[in-house]
Amino acid sequence: MFEQICQLPEYYLTRTENSILFETAGRIIAAAPVECIVELGAGTSKKTLHLLSEQVRQRKRGAFAPIDVSLSGLAASRDIVREEFPLLNFHGLCSRYEEGIAGIEKKLPTLFVFLGSTVGNFNRSEFVRFFRHLAESMGPKDYLLLGVDRVKDAEVLEKAYDDAQGVTAVFILNVFRNINRLMKSNFDLRKMRYHSWYNPQWQQIEMYAISTATQEILFPSHAASFVWEKDDRILVEISRKFEPVRLQKQLQFFGLKPVGHFTDPKDWFSILLFRKFKISSAEKGETKRHVKYE
Repeated sequence: MFEQICQLPEYYLTRTENSILFETAGRIIAAAPVECIVELGAGTSKKTLHLLSEQVRQRKRGAFAPIDVSLSGLAASRDIVREEFPLLNFHGLCSRYEEGIAGIEKKLPTLFVFLGSTVGNFNRSEFVRFFRHLAESMGPKDYLLLGVDRVKDAEVLEKAYDDAQGVTAVFILNVFRNINRLMKSNFDLRKMRYHSWYNPQWQQIEMYAISTATQEILFPSHAASFVWEKDDRILVEISRKFEPVRLQKQLQFFGLKPVGHFTDPKDWFSILLFRKFKISSAEKGETKRHVKYE
């Protein structure tokens, strides 16, 4: 269903990021002289094909290691990459980010690719933990390419996460169907509605499920329950939006130096390139205090 969301007219993120990569892949690969590309949360790696094409064109060889929790997505990525780029060494890893990063055999200068503004789904502690772990796993010749959605007009953002067809609403509320399946609980989707809004204080879209009637939610396997009152809401997901300069400053505390910034004509989306540099022990101790969501 997420693939369907990406095709919606209101959801500009995917097509905007893809257009940036199409236009700038050559400059990105030229600026990051690596032999291996590792994609985090790769899916089928459609957008990354622009980078792989330039990697082969400019360097004639290399390796590609996509990391994703979906085995079917990795299989699709493998088939496409092997057909399009037979000279590339393909090694997919079916795992979460941290386990996948730890499982990579680091012998070659590497470009880590994290697209789709997935970083916007992290809360504060997840943000710090992710970038600390990634930066500590990177060597002095490694780079990070990060795709992020930018702060912009609230109306544009809210339409992107509450489309006229209601596809996003079904996608978000489907979380409760999965909870029912896994936990044997009894969330009644017929008594729920979807609501999202842009929170300017935290610069994030917040996606909620709101109960349209009082429900007693049971979790039999845990001998637990709670009453979900009418009009009470549950926060299901966030999507943070970023100011590129502020984000670049934040990531320097993890030892990631900004070396490139690529955007679209509307300045709606940014693809940021960083290079790993060594930071002192004292600077590492300051990371948690300085990296804030202001």
